[in-house]
Amino acid sequence: MSQFFGRNTAMMAQANANVSPRTRSEQSAFIHRTFGWMAIGLAVTGLVALGVSQSAQAVKTLAHSWVLLIILQLGIGLGLQFAISRISSALATMLFLAYSATIGLTIAILLLVFTTASVFSAFFITAGTFGAMALWGMFTKADLTRLGGIAGMALIGLVIAMVVNMFMHAQGLEFFINIAGVLIFTALTAYDTQRIKYMYLVGPENSEASKKASIMGAFMLYLDFINLFIFILQFMGQQRE
Repeated sequence: MSQFFGRNTAMMAQANANVSPRTRSEQSAFIHRTFGWMAIGLAVTGLVALGVSQSAQAVKTLAHSWVLLIILQLGIGLGLQFAISRISSALATMLFLAYSATIGLTIAILLLVFTTASVFSAFFITAGTFGAMALWGMFTKADLTRLGGIAGMALIGLVIAMVVNMFMHAQGLEFFINIAGVLIFTALTAYDTQRIKYMYLVGPENSEASKKASIMGAFMLYLDFINLFIFILQFMGQQRE
């Protein structure tokens, strides 16, 4: 499955150029299932965030344990990505939902840091941006492989800058990080959406391979949406006094 994810988008598009109506139907079903799982993941995140944010003590405890929270998120996320070929689709689904729940804990902290108006504004801007780029990635005839490669390299630089700024606390660098984050995950949304169009080729509909590919596709889109939301919120959000 890892080999499938690394295929060139143009090659996959060419392989998919002359397919039967039945295959087109399978592709459509795969895409709908993938976006459906992404929506479920976002719903889990939202419900956990809203529930936890009702307790100031719980949020305070989370804020003091943010390092452990990040380690937990990295552990689940990396475990899902690297073990996807060896685990069942049911376990992959559970890991995806567990990851979504842990992100909800992070969002709960942000809900108490930023005003309600800022959170809603950032969410709607994120939804609009994500939707527009997803549509472009879905219907464009251009090969977005190069765009995805550039965004991926930029993401590495972004992570390094974020680690450096954890010690520097430079407002100028933070401003740059937020803008770069918005641009990078905007580009990755289009690229990942285009990849998902051809991920159904990994196996027959309702096979284990297809189900796991659908979860991985949902995980990719989920990460794009959540990170885009967080960077937009940090860029334009107004903090509570």
